[in-house]
Amino acid sequence: MILNITELLMTEGKTEQREVLFSPDAIQYGAHSYSVTGKSPVSLTITNIGKGRARVTGRMELTVRLCCDRCLKDVPYTFLPEFSETVTAPESAAAVSEEEEGITGYEIDVDGLVYNEIWVNWPMKILCRPDCRGLCSVCGRDLNEGACECDTFVPDPRLAAIKDIFNAGKEV
Repeated sequence: MILNITELLMTEGKTEQREVLFSPDAIQYGAHSYSVTGKSPVSLTITNIGKGRARVTGRMELTVRLCCDRCLKDVPYTFLPEFSETVTAPESAAAVSEEEEGITGYEIDVDGLVYNEIWVNWPMKILCRPDCRGLCSVCGRDLNEGACECDTFVPDPRLAAIKDIFNAGKEV
């Protein structure tokens, strides 16, 4: 959602509280799309901090259905994105130092700010539970539901040459 804050940028000392709906029903991350199963409105506080400058802070709660990296079950994952950005009017942008740089313009893209926080805080590994055992590499059975009868012995590849000698019937 694009939010116009022109009036707030021009009125020094003014503060506004707003609640804005996060519109997407799915989150794109990489080549995948993950459905949003729950979301709260984005609570925004916009404060004028000087001539042509405002501080925008916001937070929300967002639950997305992800996939466990080991057993491939659906896992609800809750993000708590929080952001704080400085918005500067275009005519005041020249007076801002590089350290304080933020958004320039009279509008802010709230969905974009939330997306940025979600992407930055995306989990490296998604597990349905900390001790998830995953899937059997031979038959594909979910090992969290019980063990399978597959032979999971993997020989050491460094000893393959010795094994070939014994299998060929050569004398050592």
